[in-house]
Amino acid sequence: MPVADLKSYFAAATRLFRVPADNPDLMRAQFDAFSKQVPLLYFILISNTIAVAYTYVNVAPDWLTMIVPSLLTGLAGLRTYWWLRQRHIVRSDADILRNLRATNWLTLPVGAGFTAWSFALYPYGDPFAKSQVAFYMAVTVIGCIFSLMHLRSAALIVTLIVDVPYVLFFFATGEPTLKAIAVNNLLVSGAMVTVLFIYYRDFADLVASRKSLLAQQAATQALSDENFRLANLDSLTELPNRRRFFAELSSAFTDAERRNVRVAVGIIDLDGFKPINDNSGHSVGDRVLIEAGRRIREVCEGFGPQRVEIARLGGDEFGLVVCGDPEDADLMRLGERIGNQVRLPYQLDTAHTGLSCSIGFALFPDSATTSEALYECADYSLYHAKRHLRGRTVIFSSELEAEIRSRGVIENLLRSADFSTEMDLVFQPIVDAMSEHTAGFEVLARWHSSRLGLVSPADFIPAAERIGLIRPLTQALLARALATARTWPDHIRLSFNLSAHDVCTAEGILPLISIIEKSGLPPHRIDFEITETAVTFDFVRAQQSIATLKAMGCGVSLDDFGTGYSSLSHVHRLPLDKIKIDRSFVSDINDNPVSYKIIKSLTGLCDDMEIACVAEGVETRAQLDTLRRLGCDFIQGYYFAKPMPGPAVTGYLADETRRLGLHAEATSLVPA
Repeated sequence: MPVADLKSYFAAATRLFRVPADNPDLMRAQFDAFSKQVPLLYFILISNTIAVAYTYVNVAPDWLTMIVPSLLTGLAGLRTYWWLRQRHIVRSDADILRNLRATNWLTLPVGAGFTAWSFALYPYGDPFAKSQVAFYMAVTVIGCIFSLMHLRSAALIVTLIVDVPYVLFFFATGEPTLKAIAVNNLLVSGAMVTVLFIYYRDFADLVASRKSLLAQQAATQALSDENFRLANLDSLTELPNRRRFFAELSSAFTDAERRNVRVAVGIIDLDGFKPINDNSGHSVGDRVLIEAGRRIREVCEGFGPQRVEIARLGGDEFGLVVCGDPEDADLMRLGERIGNQVRLPYQLDTAHTGLSCSIGFALFPDSATTSEALYECADYSLYHAKRHLRGRTVIFSSELEAEIRSRGVIENLLRSADFSTEMDLVFQPIVDAMSEHTAGFEVLARWHSSRLGLVSPADFIPAAERIGLIRPLTQALLARALATARTWPDHIRLSFNLSAHDVCTAEGILPLISIIEKSGLPPHRIDFEITETAVTFDFVRAQQSIATLKAMGCGVSLDDFGTGYSSLSHVHRLPLDKIKIDRSFVSDINDNPVSYKIIKSLTGLCDDMEIACVAEGVETRAQLDTLRRLGCDFIQGYYFAKPMPGPAVTGYLADETRRLGLHAEATSLVPA
């Protein structure tokens, strides 16, 4: 046989007597299993040793029956105690390897010691005592092999140290019975070693399969954790999503209720985001949302002592859950910090774009007694902020609660209202700024509720939008307005306001076209007024609706310009005929240089684009004169007339004709 093969076999045989160091999982499993078997191992050894020593106590020297057995059993007892302590100690892989190796090599002197002691006792006994020594060694070695099953190397060492001398010793006695016992023990030990190898292989496979199973379970758990994370994460901003927000709100609310402390809900809406998204594209809009979310998160993380959880609720809305017993002042401070960060410029590809944000808060237990109601209160606070305090923070209060109750009453009564009898139309003149001749009338709706009396359009129009009645209301009012306008002179136009729901839904504009065609009023005498907010609700759909109205011959005006999102691109991209300057700029045009400059810029814009400019809210001659100088084309306001019922329009036009005729006549009589 080649020397290389001999070395290979020798190395393989040597590995059988070593503790494997290349498999930490197997090594740890051996240590755990062996520590449980050690008490059984030493119980067998100690009990059998005491029994043999007792048999020889009167026939052998004391040092063999008392001193040596005491030392050997004492050593076994100490090892038992040491191993029992290991069950409660967490050890490193290096410690486990060191202890297993120490145990492995300790079996050599311990096995040799018990074997030598047995052989030393043998000559002092009678045949029965000698047979007991043979039985003691055979049974003990088999018990030790069983107990050392998990530490194969130690079991093999014990087998060699005990069985080889055992067979040689009893064969040397020449006694046939003892020889037979030796052969029998050799065969049983061989069978035990075979079982040992099979068991050890299965044990190692079990450890490996357990490791594989644990790895698979860990992978499954990691996948489950990742799926849970993704299910609760907004993929764009990497903030918690709407689902996670409401789960966090429910948990925080339950905790606050149990501890009798305050918890707050906040809703943030980005003001001015939609124009960015429409004009610059969704990729830019996404970048703005990511940056805004990052800024809000940084404010929340650095806000103490309260804990603030942030989530993206959808679109450009973010949600907050404020724990830690916050006060109103804490919420206002948090809202101010968030607002300051959101208002900072956003660096886009070609320009800086500014945003603001409106925030609504509601506080438990002041505002609501359930988490769902608390969220609704925060949502109404946001609604109030966007309508009246855009870019500010609003905390739900008793006044807003009264508003909600009033809003609910309006919504319920509006559902049962008879539009034909309860809705009235009034008309306000739109006057040519230079000639002061009426060019048209804007139609305005008035609701005379049988329960509430006169309800402002500022209240019932938003209510109709919320409950889905704005489209049937628009259709009913348009049909009546067109019927009234048919009685006017042919040069007088009708101006009618449309909601975002009328122009930003696929089916919204079609019924209006049908009503116009059935009215008999030429489309070129109709102007539809659309607010900036309505346009930005869905710019693409609004653009299509406006194009359809223009194709019919109707005029289109952009109403309340300057109070919405103020996106000049809408002016350029829409086929407009007029821009209406909001009354908030007109009211102080002669006192506020900013208002004066704004209107001057807008009249210049209209002149460049060759569209008409209409100023609303004119109440004094001084305002009229200033607007004329700035180049406004049309004027609307109380200076000329308040809104009037339909039947009064004919008389108003007659009076105007008479008044202007007299004025022209008087002017002609003045000497040149």
